[in-house]
Amino acid sequence: MDAIATLIVEALKFIFPAYCANATPVIVGGGLPLDFGKKFYDGKPIFGKNKTFRGFFFGLAIGTIVGILEALYFPGYPFTFGFILSLGALLGDLAGAFLKRRLGLASGELLPVVDQIDFVLGALVFALPLNILYLELALTVLVITPPLHVLTNVAAYKLGLKTNPW
Repeated sequence: MDAIATLIVEALKFIFPAYCANATPVIVGGGLPLDFGKKFYDGKPIFGKNKTFRGFFFGLAIGTIVGILEALYFPGYPFTFGFILSLGALLGDLAGAFLKRRLGLASGELLPVVDQIDFVLGALVFALPLNILYLELALTVLVITPPLHVLTNVAAYKLGLKTNPW
């Protein structure tokens, strides 16, 4: 395998727990919103109705399990890897939702670029203390994620898991 293909495979392997954590709420989310339906001081929702306790905690659990499995099978990944990346991904997604609400966008409305990378940026920032992230890996994750995110969202929409294709 050439160097670029190897780097892409390594990037997918690295970010997979975050991808799983981000996708899980689409499947099992719903219920009580994380912001309890409260408004921020600007009168807009804090995160919105689509960010729920069930989605957050199931996303964290699934991403953590995926990370544990990776730590068992791939040398160099610490046991806490999945939890850390998943927590970063979910908090990054919440930061994106918070920004979207401040911009006046409703839950489910599209904000290009932010919608594709907020969770990845969160995961990458949280991964820094693990000392396993390097520049080429981070850049590869940032390049491959937007098209993969678009493709998986379209697939989820066609499967009836999402109400919009983004």
